[in-house]
Amino acid sequence: MPRRLQDGSEWKETPFDLVPQWTRDPSIPAIEVVCREHLSIPPEDPCTVFFHTSGLFNKLYIVEYAQRRVIMRVTLPVYPGLKTRAEWILMEFIEGTPAHTRWRTMSMEQKVAFTKQLATFQAELSGFGKPEAMLRGIGTLELREFEKGKEIQGLGKVAPGMLVSHEFFMGDRFQYDIPRGPFHSSRDWLTAELNIVMLDQKAIIDSSEDEDDKEDAEEVITVAQKLLSLIPKVFPPNLDEPETTVLYHHDLHLKNILVSEEGEITAVLDWECVSAMPLWMTTKVPRFLDEPVREEEPQRDTYADETPEQAAAAAERRHDPDYLDSEGKNSLYFIHKMEYEATQLRKVYKATLRQLWPGCPQGEETLMEVNFHHAVSQCDGIWVKMAGRWADRVLAGQSILLEDA
Repeated sequence: MPRRLQDGSEWKETPFDLVPQWTRDPSIPAIEVVCREHLSIPPEDPCTVFFHTSGLFNKLYIVEYAQRRVIMRVTLPVYPGLKTRAEWILMEFIEGTPAHTRWRTMSMEQKVAFTKQLATFQAELSGFGKPEAMLRGIGTLELREFEKGKEIQGLGKVAPGMLVSHEFFMGDRFQYDIPRGPFHSSRDWLTAELNIVMLDQKAIIDSSEDEDDKEDAEEVITVAQKLLSLIPKVFPPNLDEPETTVLYHHDLHLKNILVSEEGEITAVLDWECVSAMPLWMTTKVPRFLDEPVREEEPQRDTYADETPEQAAAAAERRHDPDYLDSEGKNSLYFIHKMEYEATQLRKVYKATLRQLWPGCPQGEETLMEVNFHHAVSQCDGIWVKMAGRWADRVLAGQSILLEDA
């Protein structure tokens, strides 16, 4: 497969993952030129562009003109022409603050309403379970040509296409000659992911001079092969029709959700890798609710106060966008409080989703599929041994959660 350039980006290896890096910043004058052209701003009228914020794969700029504000989102070219179908997009500017920064000051009543809004959001993405709203096949949505009789009617039908996901484009994976979707079924999709993992590890074995690296790579390949052998046990045989799927936002953490001063959701961000996913994926709760179980509410007075050293360190971070005021308490209190709140709010989320989508898949019914997906995502990282133990026990006929392996 010919190499497509990832000009302007590179990958940095960390102990946990590969992280994309900008090799140069987007040009503000160039952004202004694009905005003037596409927003029809006359040369004599003012147009101001300034940096707003950034995500893992993008940088956002506010564009002000004619008493209006829009957002220019410039995306790292990690998957040129496929990640967002363009390297930039102009979007409406929506007021709001990341829920992450407001969470500690929101009341539990506001958090319950917030969670119900998100459950409604997922139900809407799923078409409330109506067959006519469902999709077929796994992949990122694209406009497709469709035939009527023998004539091509042009672009007009939205359907799953090539899967735009970091599992398929990070690092050297961008260059592999592999199936990229749309996938017929969960079987095909997860088989492709495991084959990518093994290609990565074989490349390490072929290129590394470090025996420990080679040994680690061989262990990952062994675990990936075990998981491949499990696929027929976990997923049903392929049917004639592509698997039923729905839109699923995989990255609903609090930084990706904007709220008003009253705690109401004003926008959900980070749609660039949102795709049509199998129904069993909808049993996973949003990321901000994926916390350890804690049924007993932590009592603030039983936790230690911040030490002077901790308070001084916090003071230095007050201008950090991710800074959260600990109000003089040790951070352990807020960790346990979030665990308690997430435990209660998971119940709210699931109950609301069942109410709005009576036929939605239940978590108890899809534990094996969800745990298999977790094992695939962890089998080439620091949890490879846990993924291997889980695969061994499932192959032996046991039913077990990945975290208990």
